[in-house]
Amino acid sequence: MKLKGKITSINGLVVTILYKESMPSVNAILQSEQSTSVRLLVLANKNEHEALALNLAESNALEVGSYVMQIEQGLTIPVGEKTLGRVFNALGETIDTGESLATAEKISAGAYVRNETDLGEGGQKIIETGIKVIDFFTPFVEGRKIGIIGGAGVGKTVLVTELMHNVCKNDSGISLFVGIGERIREAHELYETLQERDLLRNTVMYLGQMSESAAMRSLSGTTAAAAARWWRDKKNKDVLFFVDNIYRYIQAGNELSTMLGETASEGGYQPTMFTDLSKFQEGLDSNSKGTITSVQSIYVPADDISDPAVVEIYQQLDSVIVLSRDIMESGILPAVDLISTTSSLTTQEMVGDRHYVLVTEVRKIMQKYNDLRGVIAIIGESELSLQDRSDYQKAKQLIEYFAQPLFVAESMTGKKGEYVTREEMLDGVEEIIAGR
Repeated sequence: MKLKGKITSINGLVVTILYKESMPSVNAILQSEQSTSVRLLVLANKNEHEALALNLAESNALEVGSYVMQIEQGLTIPVGEKTLGRVFNALGETIDTGESLATAEKISAGAYVRNETDLGEGGQKIIETGIKVIDFFTPFVEGRKIGIIGGAGVGKTVLVTELMHNVCKNDSGISLFVGIGERIREAHELYETLQERDLLRNTVMYLGQMSESAAMRSLSGTTAAAAARWWRDKKNKDVLFFVDNIYRYIQAGNELSTMLGETASEGGYQPTMFTDLSKFQEGLDSNSKGTITSVQSIYVPADDISDPAVVEIYQQLDSVIVLSRDIMESGILPAVDLISTTSSLTTQEMVGDRHYVLVTEVRKIMQKYNDLRGVIAIIGESELSLQDRSDYQKAKQLIEYFAQPLFVAESMTGKKGEYVTREEMLDGVEEIIAGR
């Protein structure tokens, strides 16, 4: 017998449901008796007779006094070869024009529980991206997490798309892209780019679009993460997991927190922000069966890098590529801030002695360049010492060197994209530092 409950209150997307006897389990899927297209996800049991649920469709069809029925024990999503090249929403439903996946294997997309018996770092090899500034300052290490941080319109999505273009050519791995709170136009452009470059055959896309409810935006990330873990654990695949935009994931959670009546933290975000983000990031770990390498773009509201949500995300990543509006406006692409960009993975053990020494030297030169700019604005470059003038010129050459035409931006820039191997990149940096 299906559980039947009565709606007693509606607050935004949060619905309170009264049950006389048995209660539904957390993450159970409910359906409105009045409109079968309206579904709800059970968030928690408020007490022994009341459950809190999310209105996933943000529909006005629900009314106080109407009834809902349980249709599934929990959210399930399709997985397997049939999902490759397809586009899904947060509920695992196809939103493209492909064939039905009713017969595909399905898995639970519920809360992640780490399997302590199968822990392990997985792979630790460096994946070449062909993008000079990334391969040099923030090596793309298998099984780790990389963030691309910046305000609106500085090229985060373009850089994520370029990484997908350059890295996803290996047929041995699987790529998952999850769009959280972004424009549908950007998703269309990404889909078309992947299709043109013949990369869709190993890619699955999940979208929680800007126009959708906070519930759908929040769920899209956890749904995609569940699919990534299935490919890792059941198919022993190395997974590339792209998120655009992880800040919108926190923002969606904050909207839901407000509807639940929770008291905001000092920074204005939900009190559970740290644990929500930690659970999400923990679900993208690696083990002895395979790796999940994550690239996450991070929107910076009002270009304020000290925003509490941005700081929290920053702390949970291994490497952070910082994009600058000033650099973008000067015409340098990708607009990476060479001084602010950091990585805990640029160690001698990981990248080797030659690369490590070059990074150390370049950071010294760029820091000196930053200090000298104020002096030059007052006295002019000609008044500098020979050594300072030499270092200043080297810094300008490095800034120019790390600019690079991107394949996915060819139609916008009119320049043919370039792929530079790691060895070629190190040779180029070495020549500039040596003054050749």
